[in-house]
Amino acid sequence: MVQTAPRQLKLGAILAGVGTNHGDWRDPAVPGDASVDINWYIEQARKAEAAKLDLVFIVDSPFITPDTAPHYLNRLEPLTLLSGIAVSTSRIGLVGTLTTSYWEPYNVARQFGSLDHISKGRAGWNVVTTGLEGAARNYGREEHFAHAERYARALEFVQVVQGLWDSYEDDAFPRDKAAGIFLRKDRQHRLDHNGVHFSVAGPLALSRSRQGQPVIFQAGDSDEGRNLGAHIAEGTFAAAADFETALSYTRDLKARAARLGRDPDRIVVMPGLSVFLADSDEEARALEEARLGRLDFAKSLVELGRLFNYHDFSAYDPDAAFPDVSNLTLNSYKGGAERVVRTAREEGLSLRETVARFVERRSAFVGTAATVADEIERWFRAGAVDGFNLHVARPADFDRFLTGVVPILQDRGLFRRDYEHDTLRGHLGLPVPENRYTVARGLADAIAAE
Repeated sequence: MVQTAPRQLKLGAILAGVGTNHGDWRDPAVPGDASVDINWYIEQARKAEAAKLDLVFIVDSPFITPDTAPHYLNRLEPLTLLSGIAVSTSRIGLVGTLTTSYWEPYNVARQFGSLDHISKGRAGWNVVTTGLEGAARNYGREEHFAHAERYARALEFVQVVQGLWDSYEDDAFPRDKAAGIFLRKDRQHRLDHNGVHFSVAGPLALSRSRQGQPVIFQAGDSDEGRNLGAHIAEGTFAAAADFETALSYTRDLKARAARLGRDPDRIVVMPGLSVFLADSDEEARALEEARLGRLDFAKSLVELGRLFNYHDFSAYDPDAAFPDVSNLTLNSYKGGAERVVRTAREEGLSLRETVARFVERRSAFVGTAATVADEIERWFRAGAVDGFNLHVARPADFDRFLTGVVPILQDRGLFRRDYEHDTLRGHLGLPVPENRYTVARGLADAIAAE
């Protein structure tokens, strides 16, 4: 009888300098320049690695306004940043966001492939299509790509990048100095892709890494976003406001993947995790209320507006019914925006109540370390998630989670005590993808031998 290893919880850390919430940067322990300080990121990544977390994650967005949250206003570019972290750590995974709407596949394949080599197989790419229409003018376009086109483009983009990553078979470079053979030419392959959105010849001037290819993550939650995830994702970061939402999302995504012939267990679902920890549950709830209750309502309106391409909600009566902005959801953060509109309409929420629900929303993970560990375990054992991606905002909160919650999860056998692998795929339990040309040649040889 084959013994299968028990599921292991996956944990990541979202490193966002001075914070993606408007108030976090005011914490005295947060350096005012944290978002552009490589040493701050290295320090947090080393903490996460010491606690045996699976990965650190760098968010990104190609458009800002004066009202954008502090971290986004002044931050380092993800791949440059992750390369710096790579040489200052040895085991933890390194995941960065990069849009398919305003880059080219060859550049992305080369850059993420390079990060994968620099880190010795620890790179991951969070594939996004960019929800902010204002990004178009930063890249020479008058209008943003239409929503459906963005996702069709993204699917082809990722397929091209993965094809380029297979340009060399794993035995392409014998580097035989005595024989004078550096490259086996029959092991180098042009892609010669000619598709709807891209035409790319290849080959990529870079071999595969120890983990074969960087891990593909995705976070879209619209119908098109979930379909893209079902096709390409090996991990997802889609938001989950509560247990029921998380369970529904995970079941739906994995069912879509199964219908495509994919193994649903090879998609690791890791939504964001916001935690409020204290010595008692009552103190933790008071801490949450103190922080969220002091949020500036005007800034909360801006944060809500971001889902609708920074629509200005300040012109509306906050205590009147949520305004009809359904026409604004079609080409921005479609999934999230449509959820706001639908919920507000179904529940008859005012604008103020909608802000409370979606911007100043309360966390499901509030209490002592044991209480938070209990809730994490509940979500995990029920199959609502495969793990979580912890928002790192205030240093004391991060330290308390790593030294308080993580050991409890380890004691319960849910989370590793030490790394068993040194690649991101190894940490996440994902297989190394076989080189497509090696597979094809093997099949051809088998047929010829019959």
